[in-house]
Amino acid sequence: MANPILPLWECIPDGEPKQFGDRVYLYGSHDRIGTDQFCDYKLKCWSAPLSNLNDWTCHGHIFQTRPDTDHESSVPYTDKELYAPDVVEKDGKYYLYTYISGSLGCVSVSDRPEGPFKFLSKYEYAPEDAGDYGVYNDPGVLVDDDGKVYIYYGFEGSNMNELDPETMYKVIPGSLKKSVIDDRKEVPVEQRFYEASSPRKIGDTYYVIYSPRKGSLLAYATSDSPKGPFTYRGTIIGNGIDYPGGNNHGSLVKLGDRWYIFYHRMTNNSIFSRRACVEKVEILPDGTIPEVEMTSLGFEESLSPYRPVKAEIACVLTGGCFVTEKNLFKRTITQITDGCVIGYKYFDFGEDYSSKTMELAVKVTGMGCKGLLHVFIDGYRTDEAEAEKAGQDAGDNVSTEEVVEYSSVTGGKPGTEIGVVEIGLGDGIYRGRVQNVTGRHAVYFKADINLPNGVWTTNFFDGRVICELEEFVFMK
Repeated sequence: MANPILPLWECIPDGEPKQFGDRVYLYGSHDRIGTDQFCDYKLKCWSAPLSNLNDWTCHGHIFQTRPDTDHESSVPYTDKELYAPDVVEKDGKYYLYTYISGSLGCVSVSDRPEGPFKFLSKYEYAPEDAGDYGVYNDPGVLVDDDGKVYIYYGFEGSNMNELDPETMYKVIPGSLKKSVIDDRKEVPVEQRFYEASSPRKIGDTYYVIYSPRKGSLLAYATSDSPKGPFTYRGTIIGNGIDYPGGNNHGSLVKLGDRWYIFYHRMTNNSIFSRRACVEKVEILPDGTIPEVEMTSLGFEESLSPYRPVKAEIACVLTGGCFVTEKNLFKRTITQITDGCVIGYKYFDFGEDYSSKTMELAVKVTGMGCKGLLHVFIDGYRTDEAEAEKAGQDAGDNVSTEEVVEYSSVTGGKPGTEIGVVEIGLGDGIYRGRVQNVTGRHAVYFKADINLPNGVWTTNFFDGRVICELEEFVFMK
């Protein structure tokens, strides 16, 4: 399954992946398409067998704050939105830790990892023993090997409590630790704790994956104690590099003999409508995690260019183009104007050394404007100088203490242009011959309105949308 890994109509951000038995379960928030708000009034769970990570099953609603046709409210004291949750197993029971917008958080329980979960209690604590005003923002819970239970949480401040393992919701007096991850304003924005705590124990080392003040990144910190303090170690992934950025939230899980980072990325030209994605990562012997790039791969090793590819799995979108959902069955890349780049990583073209060319077909929604799609592999710049200049022009956009940009548009790597497809005025399938390619490559489309520079009439086409991209396929 390519990224996004769930059906393309589903929006599960803030993913917490957990392996229980022979399945991986994904818990997270639930976004609504086309809204101007984060999250929904329900939580859902999806799972897949370890034997086939492309076979995801929906387990429906596991918890909700508002009743609907099929469900009663799961919580007796609020009807606010449900944000990033976590689930852990303890003594054969599964505990759901919820963050409820504008309300105190709570703990629920189930006999099954897929729920549904029954309300157990609000957190119980003395005022001096809870940070974050007792809300427990973005709770992440760790059941240690010795049976002790720790909860990490906070917004703009990193907190930790130990929980009573007998109840799983009572805070142990005196256990509050503040700034378990550095949250001082003097700390660089790519390191400073902001939100989205997710603890893991790997070997003898304790990790907390979190969103720093530059919220399009997922960073991690480590400690030799669950009580910290945790030391910043680096960035694992960013969702705003050559892509419309937003916040980020996710975590690590080992499935079989491979480690993965789950995260989310945006649609509909907003920081909302977030969809679940995954990338393979490596944990080195010294405990560090090399940063990985955002790709279209998901759980795949590579994608086939010879099967129709939905445009919306793009992992590079620059120049203002973005994925939009028109209905449950149709999502396109829209606002494709002159200079926009649409990229996919990675395709395996195989080993064909006899062909000199192949055909590319693209399906588009016409916008009454002719143009070109230049086809590149490996990068979308023609040379090092162009890439370097573009990178300098775009900058990294990290500005002030008060305003931190999500995105970081790079100059792009130099690549090779292998052909071009002419786009007409209307809806249709447009074809072009391109150079034959062997092996594994990223593929990029660069839009060109194909009008001369310096002619006064071309000013009327400034910002003109050339087309909307629906899907494409290479053929021989």
